[in-house]
Amino acid sequence: MRAFTGTQVREAERPLLAAGQGPALMRRAAWGLAEHVAAVLRARGRVSGATVAALVGTGNNGGDALWALAFLRRRGVEAVAVPVVRDDDGAPRWHAEGAAALRAAEGRVADAVPARAAVVVDGILGTGARGALTLPAAARDLPAGAVVVACDVPSGADADTGGVAGEVLAAAHTVTFGAVKTGLLLGAGAAAAGRVHLVDIGLGPHLPPEPRTGLHGVDRAAVRRLHPAPAPDAHKYTRGVVGLAAGSQRYPGAAVLAVGGALGAGAGMAHLAGPAAAQDLVLAAHPAALASADGPEPDRADAWVVGPGLGADAEARARLERVLDAVSAAGREPAGAPAVVVDASALELVTAEQLTALAASGARVVLTPHAGEWARLRDRLPVAGAKDADAGGAGELERLRAWAAAHRVTVLLKGPRTLVAAPDGEAWLMRDGGPALGTAGTGDVLAGVLGAVLAADRARAVRAGGPSPAAGRPSTAALAAAAAWLHARAGTGPAAGRGAVADALPAAVGTVTAALWWEDDGRE
Repeated sequence: MRAFTGTQVREAERPLLAAGQGPALMRRAAWGLAEHVAAVLRARGRVSGATVAALVGTGNNGGDALWALAFLRRRGVEAVAVPVVRDDDGAPRWHAEGAAALRAAEGRVADAVPARAAVVVDGILGTGARGALTLPAAARDLPAGAVVVACDVPSGADADTGGVAGEVLAAAHTVTFGAVKTGLLLGAGAAAAGRVHLVDIGLGPHLPPEPRTGLHGVDRAAVRRLHPAPAPDAHKYTRGVVGLAAGSQRYPGAAVLAVGGALGAGAGMAHLAGPAAAQDLVLAAHPAALASADGPEPDRADAWVVGPGLGADAEARARLERVLDAVSAAGREPAGAPAVVVDASALELVTAEQLTALAASGARVVLTPHAGEWARLRDRLPVAGAKDADAGGAGELERLRAWAAAHRVTVLLKGPRTLVAAPDGEAWLMRDGGPALGTAGTGDVLAGVLGAVLAADRARAVRAGGPSPAAGRPSTAALAAAAAWLHARAGTGPAAGRGAVADALPAAVGTVTAALWWEDDGRE
């Protein structure tokens, strides 16, 4: 799935509208909207005899809502249109053809949403609306229990950015037409959109070609492609070796979680570089792991995970420096530099000079802050010219992109919706996860999962003749998004069990990874 701005979608519609296909596009959109409203009604018990009201504005979204009411009326639904704008003489200002269709279907017009309405369709504003919205009176007094279904975009949300400048009519469902809008996936717009459903109205050939700089969505099919099953003759070295500079005397458990994440995501080997206390715990929890003071030999690691439980003292700083210096030096070797995940404590210690050296080495580098770490990272390593933005919207994505470009690294911003931004502007959105994974230690597991995914990619590249990003290798941002998907699915999907509790999450990651790789292999 790739998202488009509302502006891009309107540009795609322009040649079709010029060719006189506007009415056909509207009816396709309205039919899809009516189908989704009917599905909501069925889930509540009945379609025929139920009441559906629509808040109808002056634009084409209002027309979509009116046509949808007409289609629903033919299924026995009581269809009620509530105009939100009227002329001085009291006549509704709305889409003429849509209103005619409603009258022909014997729908009715009211000044307010009936108290018995099971569904309220939001057709107040469309994708071209800008500025702050003050909700009309009819939208302020909706029946308790009524399900709000937004037509294309929740009124008050910017279809391009997800920003909300004034009020917004929050929906349980948004039925969007032609393409998923970026404003339904980012910021307050995403929160207001509820579940997003796409209706194909035939815009595909007219949408812009897929650029690397678009906003991409990650799903199971994409993850199977990005993190494929090991080759039939794979062994522990060709599946990817992950070194982990993790754990400390104070935080030894973080090493256990990170190592578990790497093993669960299919790493051929996980080798901890850590103090004795962390080594003992790791080997007790994961006998398949290796543990030593310094970790794997420099030419053995395909990826390094640095930071979980590392601490902030002089020893932590020295451990970080040893790993990053070794990675930078490895960039001069024929096999190239291993990938690096900079997580947790390391985000507070890494310097701009170290990031520059890693980028120069050719290493794939991913930083994994949560919101608080991201704010501190921006303050500590500021980027000149990166515009300020409210957290969570498209402005936040642009700030991620600007910071990633300036430091030549990929940033994975953890949160209810995970954003990944690369230096070239490529961006991914992972919508799964949320509060179920908002417990201590789950980020350590994610760091290990990401290490395994990056290590597997490098191991495949080395086996094919070199680690160069050329020859069709997935991008770093795409691999990071795949790791985030594995982690979220382990914590919230059928495999979760107690998976959202960090100490059980690695096993759930293993279950999800095994299903991804082998559930469809045809064996009995």
